[in-house]
Amino acid sequence: QLQLVESGGGLVPPGGSLRLSCVASGYALNHAIVWFRPAPVPERERVSCVGIAATNTHYLAAAKGRFTISRDGAKNTVYLQMNSLEPEDTAVYYCAAIYGDITRDFCDYGRWPYWGQGTQVTVSS
Repeated sequence: QLQLVESGGGLVPPGGSLRLSCVASGYALNHAIVWFRPAPVPERERVSCVGIAATNTHYLAAAKGRFTISRDGAKNTVYLQMNSLEPEDTAVYYCAAIYGDITRDFCDYGRWPYWGQGTQVTVSS
């Protein structure tokens, strides 16, 4: 049973940076990991995902060039480095995991079995 805990959110001014962490208890190295945030349409959107190989990454268009996803196998942790943050990035960010590598375009899976509790990111001046 894989458990995920997010941290690293907070209040940051526009243009600032945050690094979110998703720490897994249990073996996560053979899981793909995704960062979600709520959105009006659809009800949630994939911000970024990473496959078993750390080089296999995907990004929401609005996040591309500003966010970087990475994973540290030794720490069983996935990170989301968020730079040049904008007010539109304000959301609760969740990490989720699914067994296996990325085999669908931009981690387009109907169900993610493992979820964290979320961490709040607020971008405001």
